[in-house]
Amino acid sequence: MRPTHHRITPADAPQVAHEPPVDVHRTTLYTAAELYDDPSYPASLDARAYAWAALPACREDALARALHDHAIDQALEAWVRPRSLVGVMGGHALRRGTTDYAAAARLGHRLGRTHVVATGGGPGAMEAANLGCWLADEPAEAVTEALATLATVPGFAPVEPWVAAAFAVRERHPEGRDSLAIPTWHYGHEPPNVFGTVIAKYFRNAVREAILLEVCDAGIAFLPGAAGTVQEVFQDACENYYADEASVTPMVLVGREYWTEVLPLWPMLRSLARGRAMEPHVHLVDTVDEAAALLGAGG
Repeated sequence: MRPTHHRITPADAPQVAHEPPVDVHRTTLYTAAELYDDPSYPASLDARAYAWAALPACREDALARALHDHAIDQALEAWVRPRSLVGVMGGHALRRGTTDYAAAARLGHRLGRTHVVATGGGPGAMEAANLGCWLADEPAEAVTEALATLATVPGFAPVEPWVAAAFAVRERHPEGRDSLAIPTWHYGHEPPNVFGTVIAKYFRNAVREAILLEVCDAGIAFLPGAAGTVQEVFQDACENYYADEASVTPMVLVGREYWTEVLPLWPMLRSLARGRAMEPHVHLVDTVDEAAALLGAGG
């Protein structure tokens, strides 16, 4: 399913504002229970917010969305301040039960011992990394057990059984490590995963992408992904390109064949970094264990 977006002109803008389903002046980030507040996904806050976001926006609607995102900015800034965050980026289409999904969970599990893991908050690699961090205080066997439970519902369509399997894992392991999810209603076809202890969900994707990369002060691992992940690689590269030595953060591309042959970003990224302060901080590795070591994970 592809999201629908609208370009509004004064001639076709509606005259009456739509009542927002969200609190545009909220002071806290979302939780999974708040977004999935109804067992029927179309009736949930998450789905109702996306339906509202997909409507043509009059001036009042546009202002309400901007106010909401500003409120999320303020709440996120306060939450992030005492924490060190490492990012894990990767594709939303990665299915549960695959070896790559398990590897992403293992990466989150290792990184979560020393950092707060931040992701784009959706399904696929993002869910796996948040899951691994949630279980960072548990042994590796707990991750294996959780992966088996989730594999019974490999994909996120329909949403209800996909979410139910995740909440079942959380019920067995109720005390999860802090991790951050930053999804967007711009991609309404991607439901948020439930393993982020807090969820900073935005209406504007451009704002969300910038914030997601900005908060990852301990660096970012880039797992295989498509257009969204490619955008994140080069957006992060742009920030590092113009940064001084003290402000550069590590970039670790995971999957040598993927980033040199399937989507050959590595040669361009390496050339871009040459001679800049970022050059020694840009890495290409084969395994998530190598990535975890470069990003300062525990053993």
